[in-house]
Amino acid sequence: MSILPGRRGLLAATAGLLLPTVAGAQPAWPTRAITIVNPYPPGGATDTVTRLIAERLAQELGQAVVVENRAGGATTIAINAVLGAPADGHMLLMGAAALAIYPSLQPNLTPREPLKVLEPIGLGYRSAFVLHVHPSLPVKTAAEFIAHAKANPGKIDFGSSGLGAVNHLAVELLRVMAGIDVNHVPYRGGAPALLDLRAGRIQAMWQAVLEALPAVREGATRPLAVSGSQRVAVLPDVPPMAETLPGFDATFWQGLFARTGTPAPVIARLEAAMRRVTADAALADRLGQMGVQLEGGTAAGLRELAERDSAMWSRVIRERGIKAE
Repeated sequence: MSILPGRRGLLAATAGLLLPTVAGAQPAWPTRAITIVNPYPPGGATDTVTRLIAERLAQELGQAVVVENRAGGATTIAINAVLGAPADGHMLLMGAAALAIYPSLQPNLTPREPLKVLEPIGLGYRSAFVLHVHPSLPVKTAAEFIAHAKANPGKIDFGSSGLGAVNHLAVELLRVMAGIDVNHVPYRGGAPALLDLRAGRIQAMWQAVLEALPAVREGATRPLAVSGSQRVAVLPDVPPMAETLPGFDATFWQGLFARTGTPAPVIARLEAAMRRVTADAALADRLGQMGVQLEGGTAAGLRELAERDSAMWSRVIRERGIKAE
């Protein structure tokens, strides 16, 4: 029997020699539906915006993108769900500003340093807060509010949607930057706080624009400033607080993350897709009517934002002695 390979054997052997080159090529991705884990419950603004982004992302990637809500644990339940999945880009996190807050506010939660175990893909959006006050407060501008607070230390009750929420930390940032003394009154969510603001039981609040809009339009509250660096489409006459306090910038944001170890080509494809999604003018207009600013950028830009906020909020939390309940 000949030990020389026949024609089929030779072809197989030749193909075998080519296998390393083929195997070295990047496999097709995505191979199945992609899941985006949102750390907030369904039905709210974060859920609505995440689903709109997921819908456009699916068009860009040619694959279904589903949203899974895993709320709780200061967003760590959602983070750990992603960290427990394979690092193949099929399960992603719609990470939020809480990534920059909870390590300083609740250091016993895990992961202790989320930015070391998550790979940024791209920023999705920012949502500013509006500082609105009860009409009984004799102020019409941010500068007048600060002057009034300085003249009446400890006499303004300033509500928030909860201890450690971004709109609470915006109160603390205002205290530090403006040098004012106000009383923080935490609520379990923005809705009960707004009820008390309407009734005059508290005098001021940083609130999500969409939540505050009905009261502002009715004249039940008076808007003074927005917390981001730019004006908001639905409140074009309300200036940023930064015009009164240069450098003031306190926004809620969400951006897409994968777990570390996800292949670089997958991250690159996701980043490019997110940049196209966040450049969609129709989507930007739709979200603008919700008080949300669609804002794209690079993976490096998202990491820079998260690290900047982490440094800012850790400083505010330390200086103000804020502790989780």
